[in-house]
Amino acid sequence: MSLFHGASFYTSVNRLQDLPVHTGVEIAFAGRSNAGKSSVINTLACRKKLAFVSKTPGRTQQINYFRINTNFFLVDLPGYGFARVPMDMRRHWETLLSKYLQTHEPLLGLVLIMDVRHPLKELDLQMLDWFSVTGKPIHILLTKADKLSRHLAESTLFKVKDNLMRHYPSVSVQLFSSTKAIGIAEANNALRSWIDGNRVLLNQNTADLQ
Repeated sequence: MSLFHGASFYTSVNRLQDLPVHTGVEIAFAGRSNAGKSSVINTLACRKKLAFVSKTPGRTQQINYFRINTNFFLVDLPGYGFARVPMDMRRHWETLLSKYLQTHEPLLGLVLIMDVRHPLKELDLQMLDWFSVTGKPIHILLTKADKLSRHLAESTLFKVKDNLMRHYPSVSVQLFSSTKAIGIAEANNALRSWIDGNRVLLNQNTADLQ
């Protein structure tokens, strides 16, 4: 069973002081606008419309919480790239994202979404820099892998791994496609290892997460 099976919408916040108070853990999902983040979340949660999928970049404008169980939350962060939004809103999102990523104690790790055709862009690297200082794990999903030939997708994965090894050696990465169901089990296993390595007792039997 998927780690995120049974996820349901919990709350949306636009200010750090409004973040929900709980004793559990959070796994956050972030990515450039239109990189396929909402589709990833829907695929991993085995739901079609849990996260809103839009053709308009920047649609996610708040921090959206989805509850898996009492002590475990999936957190959908605003898409960065900030297309077609006012400058003051861009600054607000940048401040919100950086402070959430660097200071929010319940945050267990970050799933970073990148279009396999356009990986490691400037803002992706900025996100890696923001979060790497925390020492918490990062797992990259190179989405839309079905848009490339298998050879080209694997070649891109190799190049990204090589770059990460030189600059962000603790960051893991894989290919993913919501459309063709590529990499779902691999992603679940990677993120489940974060839960297994954490001492917070989730309000769910271990068997239910397998």
